[in-house]
Amino acid sequence: MRKSHKLLKPLVACFALAGLSSTLQAEEQPLMVDIKRLSMESALTIAQATIDQCRKEGVQVAVTVMDRGGHPQVVLRDVLAGDLTLNISRQKAYTALSFNMATSDMEGRFTSPFSVGKVDGLVMSAGGLPITAGGTIIGGVGVSGAPSGETDEKCAQAGVDAISDELEMAAF
Repeated sequence: MRKSHKLLKPLVACFALAGLSSTLQAEEQPLMVDIKRLSMESALTIAQATIDQCRKEGVQVAVTVMDRGGHPQVVLRDVLAGDLTLNISRQKAYTALSFNMATSDMEGRFTSPFSVGKVDGLVMSAGGLPITAGGTIIGGVGVSGAPSGETDEKCAQAGVDAISDELEMAAF
């Protein structure tokens, strides 16, 4: 009996390690993940449709379409849009992307002196929208240059709407 007892301990330890090993393997994360991104053509379609809508409104603007990493993918500035509109459209796109919500929904949200809204590069005024596909954020669009943020946002929405059906179909 003593001899079998000695063999039993290492056998139990082997089974315990095997169980632990399979548990660790089940919890491991993959080395890489697939991330959906806008094609350059899709980003350009959004930007051009945005400019077209603003022209219908009688205004000239700058539009920035960002990828999900927060990098500008397409930037267009209409002929008479001011230089400052480039920076503001970028910041609106980045803000909408970062918070996954329209920047108009953030107006007045961060009012304390040391709140998130005071971080450089964020703009909490209308004109920025997230770009989503299948419930996943894939980018952001920001518009600047119209007399009101509501017009900026209307133009941004026209840009997103220009490919929203295709984005939803491609998400699945």
